[in-house]
Amino acid sequence: MSELDRRSLLKMGAAAIVGTVIGNGITLYAAPANAGEAAAAAGGNALEVPPKGKARWGMVIDNNKCTAQCTACTAACRAENNVPVFGDERYDGHWIRKVTLTPERGGPEKHLPLLCNHCDQPPCQHVCPVAATFTRHDGIVMIDKHRCIGCRYCMIACPYKARTFVFKETTEWTNKDVPKRAHGVVEKCTFCAHLIDQGKLPACVEACGKSGEAAMLFGDLNNPESAIVKYIRAVATKGVREDLGLEPKVFYTGI
Repeated sequence: MSELDRRSLLKMGAAAIVGTVIGNGITLYAAPANAGEAAAAAGGNALEVPPKGKARWGMVIDNNKCTAQCTACTAACRAENNVPVFGDERYDGHWIRKVTLTPERGGPEKHLPLLCNHCDQPPCQHVCPVAATFTRHDGIVMIDKHRCIGCRYCMIACPYKARTFVFKETTEWTNKDVPKRAHGVVEKCTFCAHLIDQGKLPACVEACGKSGEAAMLFGDLNNPESAIVKYIRAVATKGVREDLGLEPKVFYTGI
């Protein structure tokens, strides 16, 4: 894919906000044939961390296994990343959230997790005026909280509504393995990069496996021998709004 200019991405992001409201009539698109080689391990298995510059992490979520009642992934994410619940939707942030999809033409509802898609062409990164959003060598999109000025351009550009602004300060810091939650900046899912660097799985994937649903697969998209590569090759997967050309690295099946 050719590099998109900033103006085109800004227009695309604004249009996407209207087009990706989760609810009736949401449109999902088939993943391209070269959607990537994905490696994985769910249910408590450790990752084999490739040499620097060789990995490209991604995720597959099997909606056939994901139930409406289960919140293991969201609870684990909050605990691991110090994301508090204030009980006020104005202040509650969500790095991963469960949503309900209602088919426009009838049919059973679908329940699935939504999170940052860590796009290969991230519009959030292109529109950031201070380069606070950046992509690691392994494809994980991150935010430098020291550079972020809280302008929220990235939130506007993200078609997945995967970013939240920290309006309310908190003194809670239960997990010292991740930085203390900042105030007045934007935050989002990091694929639990601090765990991946230790050869572990993201907290949501680990918790999903332990819950018995095992609906999440995670791994290196550049490893042709991985479990997720084989899964993607064998089972039809879909990404949310792939028509935007952002090359997301979170795929779904069963929706």
